[in-house]
Amino acid sequence: MTTSAIPVVDFGACGLQRELERVTQAELDHVSAQLYEAFTRVGFVFLQNTGITQQEVDDVMSVSREFFSLSDEQKSLYSRGRYEDNSNHGWVSLQTERLNPRRPGDLKESFNTSLLRPDILWPAGGALSDFFRLQNQFFRRCSSLSLRILRLLALSLNLEPETFVKEHRLLGQPGNSSTLRSLFYPPTDPSQAKPDQLRCGEHSDYGSITLLFQKSPGIQVRSVAGHFLSPPLVPGAVLVNIADMMQRWTSDTFISAVHRVLLPPPGDASERQSLAFFVQPDDCAVIGCCDGSDKYPPIRADRYLQERFAESYGRSDADRK
Repeated sequence: MTTSAIPVVDFGACGLQRELERVTQAELDHVSAQLYEAFTRVGFVFLQNTGITQQEVDDVMSVSREFFSLSDEQKSLYSRGRYEDNSNHGWVSLQTERLNPRRPGDLKESFNTSLLRPDILWPAGGALSDFFRLQNQFFRRCSSLSLRILRLLALSLNLEPETFVKEHRLLGQPGNSSTLRSLFYPPTDPSQAKPDQLRCGEHSDYGSITLLFQKSPGIQVRSVAGHFLSPPLVPGAVLVNIADMMQRWTSDTFISAVHRVLLPPPGDASERQSLAFFVQPDDCAVIGCCDGSDKYPPIRADRYLQERFAESYGRSDADRK
């Protein structure tokens, strides 16, 4: 099944609701073949029946929306760059990030969960009393799903099942920079936007894979032919895409597709929310081409990530480390 050229795959056989030991080889082969087809053709796929429920998604979005309703002064207590152990953790204010550096700042804000320690400063109290628990819990659920997907990607390439997983052993721990981003796009009047400004500029993601949970449609994906596709919302599905590190890792076998979020049409005063889980290899992982070629030189995952952050936030961000 496809929707606007983005395949829809039933992941139930390999979902979190089922013990991995019970998945048969035939089921693994069937699902991995579908992922291979999607990721070599378009770079994106909708996964249904992953085991992550809509209620889990709604709970994280709800508590995140409570955070975004605070004043900028209140949110600034949790700003990205104020946490010693991870320069990417925390709140990113409106127009701070430019995912397309040639455009003005993106018309979105986010809270990045890159640290799972309870002893750092977290939004708390009242409607935010569950903020840490829900973000932490959802991060770990996304981690579990991501590791299953990484195993299937290796199988689809006829590699050892742990080829990619073994470079993500610290997922959710110090030494791995994977991040859960709660994203909020406030109501926007296009006539008041800066020239060429978007809600999220054209970009490709940085790491291994990304999981995207949407409350409404809005993302556009550029096809290999250069046209932007506008996939609809698929209820209950997770939109998964290949990121740049995985494209390098697989010598361009898997496609890291450019995507964006446009401004709403005139008269549309709706807001938009999404949750994106950005999966990164362990910081110390040295990523070379898994086919043994020298198409791309090996690079440490943390260095590559900092170079990409520098493009989106400015050179000082790279110097911070």
